[in-house]
Amino acid sequence: MGFGGGGSLWFLILAVLVVVPLWRLLPQYGIPSWVALAALIPFGLVVLLWVMAFRDKLNGGAR
Repeated sequence: MGFGGGGSLWFLILAVLVVVPLWRLLPQYGIPSWVALAALIPFGLVVLLWVMAFRDKLNGGAR
């Protein structure tokens, strides 16, 4: 029972595919790059996407 070595490898590949683009995009929205690591926890990616999508609304319309 368990994932074995293959499961860990897939997790690492998917983590890189999610974190690297966020690492590059977040500074454009005024958010530090290291916050991209929050995408590794459940629900963290969803929160980051919502913050990026509605950042202008949170700042009172200014981007």
